Amino acid sequence: MVNLMKVGVLGSGDVAKALATGFLKHGHEAMLGTREQAKLADWTANHPGVRVGRFAEAAAFGELIVLAVKGTAAENALALAGKEHLAGKPIIDTTNPIAEAPPENGVLRFFTDLEGSLMERLQEAFPAARFVKAFNSVGHAMMVDPHYAEGRPTMFICGNDEAAKVVVRGLLDQFGWETADMGGAEAARAIEPLCILWCIPGFLRNEWTHAFKLLH
Repeated sequence: MVNLMKVGVLGSGDVAKALATGFLKHGHEAMLGTREQAKLADWTANHPGVRVGRFAEAAAFGELIVLAVKGTAAENALALAGKEHLAGKPIIDTTNPIAEAPPENGVLRFFTDLEGSLMERLQEAFPAARFVKAFNSVGHAMMVDPHYAEGRPTMFICGNDEAAKVVVRGLLDQFGWETADMGGAEAARAIEPLCILWCIPGFLRNEWTHAFKLLH
Protein backbone atom coordinates (compact mmCIF):
# COMPACT_ATOMS: atom_id res chain seq x y z
CA MET A 1 0.00 0.00 0.00
CA VAL A 2 1.53 3.32 -1.10
CA ASN A 3 0.94 6.35 1.10
CA LEU A 4 -0.63 9.17 -0.88
CA MET A 5 1.72 12.11 -1.16
CA LYS A 6 2.10 15.65 -2.34
CA VAL A 7 4.52 15.59 -5.27
CA GLY A 8 6.43 18.58 -6.61
CA VAL A 9 7.52 18.04 -10.20
CA LEU A 10 10.31 20.33 -11.37
CA GLY A 11 9.89 20.79 -15.10
CA SER A 12 7.26 21.43 -17.74
CA GLY A 13 8.20 19.11 -20.61
CA ASP A 14 6.74 15.78 -21.68
CA VAL A 15 8.33 13.80 -18.84
CA ALA A 16 7.15 16.25 -16.20
CA LYS A 17 3.62 16.28 -17.60
CA ALA A 18 3.42 12.50 -17.92
CA LEU A 19 4.57 11.89 -14.36
CA ALA A 20 2.42 14.67 -12.89
CA THR A 21 -0.71 13.23 -14.49
CA GLY A 22 0.39 9.75 -13.45
CA PHE A 23 0.67 10.77 -9.82
CA LEU A 24 -2.74 12.41 -10.03
CA LYS A 25 -4.22 9.30 -11.64
CA HIS A 26 -2.96 7.17 -8.76
CA GLY A 27 -4.43 9.41 -6.07
CA HIS A 28 -1.52 11.70 -5.23
CA GLU A 29 -1.45 15.49 -5.42
CA ALA A 30 0.88 17.07 -7.96
CA MET A 31 2.29 20.50 -8.65
CA LEU A 32 4.47 21.41 -11.62
CA GLY A 33 7.29 23.88 -11.10
CA THR A 34 8.30 26.01 -14.05
CA ARG A 35 9.84 29.36 -14.91
CA GLU A 36 7.16 29.98 -17.55
CA GLN A 37 3.74 29.22 -16.13
CA ALA A 38 1.94 30.88 -19.03
CA LYS A 39 3.16 28.29 -21.54
CA LEU A 40 1.30 25.59 -19.58
CA ALA A 41 -2.05 27.41 -19.66
CA ASP A 42 -3.60 25.28 -22.42
CA TRP A 43 -2.28 22.06 -20.90
CA THR A 44 -3.47 22.82 -17.38
CA ALA A 45 -6.92 23.68 -18.75
CA ASN A 46 -7.19 20.01 -19.75
CA HIS A 47 -5.58 18.77 -16.52
CA PRO A 48 -7.36 20.78 -13.83
CA GLY A 49 -6.08 18.61 -10.97
CA VAL A 50 -2.44 19.54 -11.53
CA ARG A 51 -1.29 22.75 -9.91
CA VAL A 52 1.37 24.99 -11.42
CA GLY A 53 3.82 27.31 -9.71
CA ARG A 54 7.42 28.37 -9.64
CA PHE A 55 10.22 25.89 -8.93
CA ALA A 56 10.44 26.95 -5.29
CA GLU A 57 6.68 26.69 -4.82
CA ALA A 58 6.55 23.18 -6.28
CA ALA A 59 9.51 22.08 -4.16
CA ALA A 60 7.97 23.50 -1.00
CA PHE A 61 4.66 21.82 -1.86
CA GLY A 62 6.12 18.36 -2.40
CA GLU A 63 6.84 15.72 0.20
CA LEU A 64 8.44 13.99 -2.78
CA ILE A 65 10.26 15.88 -5.54
CA VAL A 66 10.63 14.79 -9.16
CA LEU A 67 13.44 16.37 -11.17
CA ALA A 68 12.26 16.29 -14.80
CA VAL A 69 14.28 18.84 -16.75
CA LYS A 70 17.06 18.65 -19.33
CA GLY A 71 20.30 17.44 -17.84
CA THR A 72 22.00 20.71 -18.72
CA ALA A 73 19.41 22.57 -16.63
CA ALA A 74 19.24 20.17 -13.68
CA GLU A 75 21.50 21.94 -11.22
CA ASN A 76 19.99 25.34 -11.96
CA ALA A 77 16.45 24.00 -11.51
CA LEU A 78 17.38 22.61 -8.10
CA ALA A 79 19.00 25.91 -7.14
CA LEU A 80 15.83 27.76 -8.11
CA ALA A 81 13.82 25.25 -6.07
CA GLY A 82 15.89 26.17 -3.02
CA LYS A 83 18.05 23.92 -0.88
CA GLU A 84 15.76 24.55 2.08
CA HIS A 85 12.85 23.01 0.15
CA LEU A 86 14.86 19.95 -0.93
CA ALA A 87 16.55 18.99 2.32
CA GLY A 88 15.53 15.59 3.63
CA LYS A 89 13.12 14.86 0.80
CA PRO A 90 13.31 11.96 -1.67
CA ILE A 91 14.05 13.30 -5.14
CA ILE A 92 13.37 11.13 -8.17
CA ASP A 93 16.07 12.11 -10.65
CA THR A 94 14.86 11.41 -14.18
CA THR A 95 17.61 13.42 -15.86
CA ASN A 96 20.32 12.33 -18.27
CA PRO A 97 23.55 14.22 -19.07
CA ILE A 98 22.72 14.67 -22.77
CA ALA A 99 25.10 17.09 -24.45
CA GLU A 100 24.01 19.92 -26.72
CA ALA A 101 25.16 18.01 -29.80
CA PRO A 102 23.33 15.81 -32.31
CA PRO A 103 23.49 12.01 -31.99
CA GLU A 104 26.03 10.13 -34.07
CA ASN A 105 24.38 7.27 -36.01
CA GLY A 106 21.65 7.28 -33.38
CA VAL A 107 24.04 7.41 -30.42
CA LEU A 108 23.55 10.33 -28.04
CA ARG A 109 26.51 12.28 -26.69
CA PHE A 110 26.88 12.85 -22.93
CA PHE A 111 28.68 15.66 -21.13
CA THR A 112 29.82 13.19 -18.43
CA ASP A 113 32.04 10.14 -18.66
CA LEU A 114 31.97 6.67 -17.08
CA GLU A 115 33.95 7.91 -14.08
CA GLY A 116 31.10 10.10 -12.86
CA SER A 117 27.36 10.59 -13.33
CA LEU A 118 25.09 13.59 -13.38
CA MET A 119 23.25 12.31 -10.32
CA GLU A 120 26.49 12.16 -8.36
CA ARG A 121 27.15 15.79 -9.27
CA LEU A 122 23.68 16.76 -8.08
CA GLN A 123 24.03 14.78 -4.85
CA GLU A 124 27.32 16.54 -4.15
CA ALA A 125 25.81 19.96 -4.86
CA PHE A 126 22.71 19.26 -2.73
CA PRO A 127 23.96 16.89 0.00
CA ALA A 128 20.86 17.16 2.20
CA ALA A 129 18.58 15.91 -0.59
CA ARG A 130 17.97 12.18 -1.06
CA PHE A 131 18.33 11.45 -4.77
CA VAL A 132 17.07 8.27 -6.44
CA LYS A 133 17.71 7.74 -10.15
CA ALA A 134 14.60 6.46 -11.98
CA PHE A 135 12.54 6.98 -15.15
CA ASN A 136 15.63 7.97 -17.16
CA SER A 137 15.65 4.98 -19.52
CA VAL A 138 12.13 4.89 -20.96
CA GLY A 139 9.96 7.25 -22.99
CA HIS A 140 7.39 9.45 -21.30
CA ALA A 141 4.50 7.62 -22.99
CA MET A 142 5.36 4.40 -21.17
CA MET A 143 6.26 5.77 -17.74
CA VAL A 144 2.88 5.22 -16.12
CA ASP A 145 0.97 1.92 -16.35
CA PRO A 146 3.01 0.35 -19.17
CA HIS A 147 1.53 -2.79 -20.71
CA TYR A 148 3.71 -5.41 -22.38
CA ALA A 149 2.92 -8.99 -23.32
CA GLU A 150 6.13 -10.08 -21.60
CA GLY A 151 5.00 -8.68 -18.25
CA ARG A 152 6.11 -5.76 -16.13
CA PRO A 153 9.17 -3.93 -17.45
CA THR A 154 12.16 -3.24 -15.21
CA MET A 155 13.11 0.15 -13.83
CA PHE A 156 16.72 0.40 -12.70
CA ILE A 157 17.24 2.65 -9.70
CA CYS A 158 20.10 3.71 -7.46
CA GLY A 159 20.79 6.13 -4.65
CA ASN A 160 22.53 6.47 -1.31
CA ASP A 161 19.44 6.67 0.90
CA GLU A 162 17.70 3.37 1.52
CA ALA A 163 14.51 4.92 2.91
CA ALA A 164 14.14 7.12 -0.17
CA LYS A 165 14.54 4.06 -2.39
CA VAL A 166 11.78 2.29 -0.47
CA VAL A 167 9.46 5.21 -1.28
CA VAL A 168 10.42 5.14 -4.96
CA ARG A 169 10.07 1.36 -5.15
CA GLY A 170 6.51 1.63 -3.82
CA LEU A 171 5.63 4.25 -6.42
CA LEU A 172 7.15 2.21 -9.23
CA ASP A 173 5.09 -0.78 -8.16
CA GLN A 174 1.99 1.41 -8.16
CA PHE A 175 2.88 2.68 -11.64
CA GLY A 176 3.24 -0.87 -13.00
CA TRP A 177 7.01 -1.45 -12.85
CA GLU A 178 9.29 -3.97 -11.23
CA THR A 179 12.33 -2.41 -9.59
CA ALA A 180 15.98 -3.44 -9.84
CA ASP A 181 18.01 -1.63 -7.19
CA MET A 182 21.59 -1.26 -8.40
CA GLY A 183 22.97 0.21 -5.18
CA GLY A 184 24.54 3.56 -4.38
CA ALA A 185 24.78 6.73 -6.42
CA GLU A 186 27.85 5.46 -8.26
CA ALA A 187 25.57 3.05 -10.12
CA ALA A 188 24.11 6.03 -11.97
CA ARG A 189 27.30 5.86 -14.07
CA ALA A 190 25.79 2.70 -15.57
CA ILE A 191 22.09 3.57 -15.39
CA GLU A 192 22.29 6.96 -17.10
CA PRO A 193 23.88 5.50 -20.27
CA LEU A 194 20.87 3.17 -20.60
CA CYS A 195 19.23 6.27 -22.07
CA ILE A 196 21.71 6.11 -24.95
CA LEU A 197 20.86 2.47 -25.61
CA TRP A 198 17.11 3.08 -25.28
CA CYS A 199 17.19 5.94 -27.80
CA ILE A 200 19.07 4.14 -30.58
CA PRO A 201 16.01 2.28 -31.99
CA GLY A 202 14.12 5.57 -31.86
CA PHE A 203 16.64 7.56 -33.82
CA LEU A 204 17.34 4.77 -36.31
CA ARG A 205 13.88 3.21 -36.77
CA ASN A 206 11.42 5.59 -35.05
CA GLU A 207 10.71 2.98 -32.35
CA TRP A 208 9.95 4.68 -29.04
CA THR A 209 7.67 2.36 -27.05
CA HIS A 210 10.08 -0.32 -25.82
CA ALA A 211 11.36 -0.84 -22.27
CA PHE A 212 14.04 -2.88 -20.56
CA LYS A 213 13.40 -6.18 -18.79
CA LEU A 214 15.84 -7.87 -16.40
CA LEU A 215 15.48 -11.64 -16.42
CA HIS A 216 16.58 -13.76 -13.46
